[in-house]
Amino acid sequence: MTRGTHSPSHTCRIVPPYLLARIAEVDDPNWQHAAAAARASLLRDDPFRSIRAPEPHPHAPGVRTTTKPGAVANSPQRTVSTAAGVEKLPGKVVRREGDKPSSDVAVNEAYDGLGDTFELYWEAYHRSSIDGNGLPLNATVHYGKNYDNAFWDGERMVFGDGDGQVFNRFTIAVDVIGHELTHGVTEKTVGLQYEGQAGALNESISDVFGSLVAQYAKRQTAAQASWLIGEGLFTAEVQGVALRSMKAPGTAYDDDVLGKDPQPSHMSGYVETTDDNGGVHINSGIPNHAFYLAATAISGNAWERAGQIWYDTLLGGDVPSTATFAVFAAATVAAATARYGADDSATHDVDGAWRAVGVVPAG
Repeated sequence: MTRGTHSPSHTCRIVPPYLLARIAEVDDPNWQHAAAAARASLLRDDPFRSIRAPEPHPHAPGVRTTTKPGAVANSPQRTVSTAAGVEKLPGKVVRREGDKPSSDVAVNEAYDGLGDTFELYWEAYHRSSIDGNGLPLNATVHYGKNYDNAFWDGERMVFGDGDGQVFNRFTIAVDVIGHELTHGVTEKTVGLQYEGQAGALNESISDVFGSLVAQYAKRQTAAQASWLIGEGLFTAEVQGVALRSMKAPGTAYDDDVLGKDPQPSHMSGYVETTDDNGGVHINSGIPNHAFYLAATAISGNAWERAGQIWYDTLLGGDVPSTATFAVFAAATVAAATARYGADDSATHDVDGAWRAVGVVPAG
């Protein structure tokens, strides 16, 4: 399939538009390369950005899918292509499942990241790929020239190479791959709308499982993990460590060009805005921090009890597509109760984590 010069406007991307807009407006001669790349990336992501308001995400509630061990493929089927610097998909196939590593590091990073994501979902939750039925995992690297983003378009992962001044290549962070593929899982389960609190939950769920992909690949405990999203994406010229921090939202970067990380960690800092579909990349810091607090309170491997509760929540049928933070919080407490019991410490830890960020579970 061949696409035009941009992906659909509802496609979920790892770098929020407000961050690219900030870079695009820089008038310092030393940063003109990055500014031009950011402007081009914004236009590529949404060519009508300046003349229309954000629209709700079109996803309706999805069909909740899961698998049992042995039901379907228990190993990934990966295909990585290269767009070779142009903006057409899927590009030329350069590595298929089982092929030897490529001489292109981006190809290998994409291939490994697809595999790491498949492994987490299969080994931890017995889910075979994004759809629960062994969906082949496809990726395209080297999309466009100096493209400052990565996204899941409903069919494949697509990675830009970054501008080299603010952003490195987007295959460099495995949690980015896990994040974007999890948008597909969310679409197939709760189908959260991509606007307001539901949209922030959509982004947060992707951050949660993106972080768990990285932790599982490194076999890190909750205490050992960095809880950073997009670690390594920024070049050494940027005063920042990642796009977001689940451990300490609002601290991921503080830079003259990028500005300061705007994410709140508590409802007292909730941002009312029409930008970014109602602040989906900003306010996701609140549910992100709730998961971090729950996972570290429960302790051990975050993908086990804490991750299992969040995954059960996706499959439980209690989360509407327009869910608020309070509704989702209640669903996580219900999921913890169903699996571990009302008196279990994990259930209390989940409830306490939401209350610590100013969210009272509904009902």
